[in-house]
Amino acid sequence: MQKVTIVGTGLGAMTTALRLSSRGYQVQMVEKFHQPGGRLNQIKKDGFTFDMGPTFFSMTYEFEEFRKDVGLGALPFTFRDLDVLYAVNFRGSEKRYMIYRDLDRLAKEFEAVEPDFRAKMDRFLAGAAKFFHDTEYLVLKRNYDSLFQYLITLLRVPVKHSPKLFRSVWTEMERHFESREVKEIFSLVAFFLGATPFDTPAIYTILSYTELVHDGYHNVVGGMYKIVDGLRKELDKAGVVMHFNTEIVDYRQENGKLSALIDQNGKAWESDIFVVNADAAWFRHKIFGRKKFSEQKMDKLKWTLAPFTMYLGLDTRLPDVPLHNYFLGENFKEYSGKIFKNAIKLDQPYYYVNVVSKSDPESAPEGCESVFVLCPVPDMRFKPDWSDREQVADNILKDLSGRIGVDLKKHIVSRTLMTPVEWRDSFNLYKGSGLGLGHDLDQIGGFRPKNYDEEFGNVFYVGASTVPGTGLPMAVISSKLVTERITRAYGPIHT
Repeated sequence: MQKVTIVGTGLGAMTTALRLSSRGYQVQMVEKFHQPGGRLNQIKKDGFTFDMGPTFFSMTYEFEEFRKDVGLGALPFTFRDLDVLYAVNFRGSEKRYMIYRDLDRLAKEFEAVEPDFRAKMDRFLAGAAKFFHDTEYLVLKRNYDSLFQYLITLLRVPVKHSPKLFRSVWTEMERHFESREVKEIFSLVAFFLGATPFDTPAIYTILSYTELVHDGYHNVVGGMYKIVDGLRKELDKAGVVMHFNTEIVDYRQENGKLSALIDQNGKAWESDIFVVNADAAWFRHKIFGRKKFSEQKMDKLKWTLAPFTMYLGLDTRLPDVPLHNYFLGENFKEYSGKIFKNAIKLDQPYYYVNVVSKSDPESAPEGCESVFVLCPVPDMRFKPDWSDREQVADNILKDLSGRIGVDLKKHIVSRTLMTPVEWRDSFNLYKGSGLGLGHDLDQIGGFRPKNYDEEFGNVFYVGASTVPGTGLPMAVISSKLVTERITRAYGPIHT
């Protein structure tokens, strides 16, 4: 029986472990953190429960494909459809735009600022839909054995889509809409990728199609961590053992193959096959010490924005604040253009708020709220010093309090703050980058770090910084692609 060691326990790792186990491989997992999930994690504190990272997602059918692939009778967690996707407020305005999946209701939200919104949105979504369906299986859900193979595949994409490769999300918005509000709100999909609409290729407007038409947005009954809890139970049934508080710091090789990974205590984890769910670029840089992934070269890559997160337990309810919220300013272009490189003050930040207890009341004591705040900030290449963390947090709290009409500081009974430093140290995120490598044209598909190692034939990668990219459904697809690679090399193991 082939023995597999998986480094990390994020969604990509857990789904890979179940796929390989169902094919007869003997799998074990090692994890630096004290519990599984990677960035899909959870904080329990002072009677409150918080989703640590992702709070909603699309493309649920990728989980269904996974379920069938591993032979589960049902998924061990339950999706919840979101009819109201999120709300958006601009600083200085009392107007709150509700982003409904129902396009007729959505059109009414913008009738005052964008004449003929429904017809414009229909045309915009139709273009995104065509691109999505023309490329989903052709480009997205496949392995590439070389850059040449990837480029040849791109030539098979209908030529009508080629302009999207050279336009930004923002440019695409300007082609379809006139009002500042519409263009800014529907270009927020770029921030979901850890970037801005001015430096994200227009191909990612497909996210608007997936959120509004194709599959919608969902969360999970009982909180997003139920995904991890459910998968962990299935892994237990499959005999997959997880080892926590175990950080890989070195390796051992024999005859051109990786023979063991060494943890912080000097223990050697020997195996036939290794799957790395730690960041694919970071692992090559930090553990393998590859020249192509030196710090100098890593710093020149395009990384996603870093997270500055707060987890607040309040002793009051927020009846007028929806589940998902984006709070924007009045200087969208300036802010987007400068936030990456720490060229703008964080005194009036843009941020996202998830009132967890709106969806899952058990996450907070009765009469209370669990609130998650995420502010995208520069990674540690540009802002290594976070000694101003309290001031940044106060700026957000002051701004949010003014917008919702509640003095939040008077009601905070539990508070946890994570800067890019804590995110880096908890999950080995390069310079604190929240979602790994960015999705510029020269960092996607065949240009992204491969899901197989360049030197060791028995080492593979799964997760955000390899193919196909970042996000929960992408992690599930990534597990399918790496499983295909392993079974192609080693075959299914019959037990």
